Amino acid sequence: MKLFDLSGRVAVVTGGNGGIGLGMAKGMAAAGATVVVAGRDAAKNEAAVKEIHDLGAKASAIAVDVLKEDSCRALIAGAVKQHGRLDILINNAGINIRKQPQEYTLAEWHQVMDSNLTSAFLCSHAAYPEMKKAGAGKMINIGSMMSIFGASFTTAYAASKGGIVQMTKAMATAWAKDNVQVNAILPGWIDTALTQRARRDVPALHDSVLQRTPAGRWGTPDDFAGIAVFLAAAASDYVTGAAITVDGGYSVQG
Repeated sequence: MKLFDLSGRVAVVTGGNGGIGLGMAKGMAAAGATVVVAGRDAAKNEAAVKEIHDLGAKASAIAVDVLKEDSCRALIAGAVKQHGRLDILINNAGINIRKQPQEYTLAEWHQVMDSNLTSAFLCSHAAYPEMKKAGAGKMINIGSMMSIFGASFTTAYAASKGGIVQMTKAMATAWAKDNVQVNAILPGWIDTALTQRARRDVPALHDSVLQRTPAGRWGTPDDFAGIAVFLAAAASDYVTGAAITVDGGYSVQG
C-alpha cells in the first residue's frame, strides 16, 4: 500500500544500533527506506547495518556523539551528502541514571537532559532546513511513559521525556506550515539492555510490569517497527503533535 511505502526515502535514526532504535530502523528499511544508523559505537553501528542488509534492505552508518552540537549537525550533513536527501529523523538516543532525586549530581542531571532532550533539539534544528527545502519531512521523537507517570528513580529521565513531549508539540505547530510533521512515541516497558539493567536494580520490577500490563508481556523492539513506518509515511500526513503510547495497555490502567 502506497500510504506505507517508504521507497526512496532516507531516514536517520539516532541510537539506531540497538534496542527500540534498531527495531524502528528495521521496520522502515523493510518498508523501502534507506536507513542511516547513528550512534557513538562504530562497531555496533556496523553490526546494525549488517542486520538491515541481511534483510535485503539499504542502510549506512554515521558515528555521532549527541552530546556535541557539531557532531549532531555533522550527522545530518553527512546523511544528506551520502544519500542526497533527508526525509525522516528519529530522535531515539537516550540514557537513564537511576537514583533518588537527592542523590543526583548536577553533572548527572545535565548528562541525562543533554543526551535525551537537548540532542533531539539539536538534530531537529539541523534537519529542519533540509526538510523545508524538500517541501516535506517527518520527525519522530522517542519519549517515554515516564512523561505520564512519576517514579522515584527517574527524576532527570522523566523530566527529559516530559520535555520531549512538549518540544514535539511546539515544533509541530511551528513547522506544520512547511509540511513537516513532528510526533512522539511513548514506549512502555520494553525488553532492552536499558530495562534489563533496571530489572537488576529494581528486583520487583519484572513481576509488577507483567501484573499491570493488559497484554501480559514486556514489549520488544520489533513492536516499534509498525508505528515507526506509520509516522514516517504518507499515512500520517495529517497527524502532527501527537504523543502515542506503545505499552501493551500499561498506561490505561488505573
